[in-house]
Amino acid sequence: MAGHSKWKNIQHRKGRQDALRGKLFAKLAREISVAAREGGGDPDQNQRLRLAISKARSQNMPNDNIERAIKRGIGAEGGSNYEAVTYEGYGPGGAAVMVEALTDNRNRTAADVRHIFSKRGGSMGEAGCVAWMFDKKGLLRIDRVSAGQDEDEMMLQVLEAGAEDFEASEDVFEITTSPDHFEEVKESLEREGFRFSTAEVTMMPQNTVTLTGDHVSKMLQLLEALEDHDDVQNVYSNVEIDDELENHG
Repeated sequence: MAGHSKWKNIQHRKGRQDALRGKLFAKLAREISVAAREGGGDPDQNQRLRLAISKARSQNMPNDNIERAIKRGIGAEGGSNYEAVTYEGYGPGGAAVMVEALTDNRNRTAADVRHIFSKRGGSMGEAGCVAWMFDKKGLLRIDRVSAGQDEDEMMLQVLEAGAEDFEASEDVFEITTSPDHFEEVKESLEREGFRFSTAEVTMMPQNTVTLTGDHVSKMLQLLEALEDHDDVQNVYSNVEIDDELENHG
């Protein structure tokens, strides 16, 4: 898993989420509604909905909000008709950026995202221009302190559960799975008593790039502006930014 040891910095400021809780819940509700509309309102029969609900609960979203979002998705309550769109482009220094959005107005969202890229030293590209640099993976992270296991024991349990890869850093165990086996591995480790600081299906870069100089602060501004857009659900990049640079960027 070369290049993935600082994943917390690659999917930028995951812990920050959004400054406003309401904005975060709105984005989670939108994902739940779209998942329910496309695959039905029963999470047992709809993996995308299960994952969306799991993500919402990990952010302490109230059950009432989740239920309302499902009802909107299946047409029981009024709501906008959102569709999933993906934008690709390049940030300062040529770093790859993928943006996943849910929108009720493709033209508006595309124009907004293009403007954010261009205003902050990047450029939006054609579909497929950077997608080949990323793989869809399940990602699970466990704080080493809470795990109570040494590295070898943990690796054995993780691989027996069906994970693809395992990496230990100073404070975190990081586990990757195929998207199809994500829930199976997660549930297996939960039965063993493990709790996750991150549990999601995400896009992981095959390789990372390191930025220097002004490109660092500009890239951080680009990622933050994209994440703050109401229609944007997820932002992925292949840039690796260490904590010291981020704190002074």
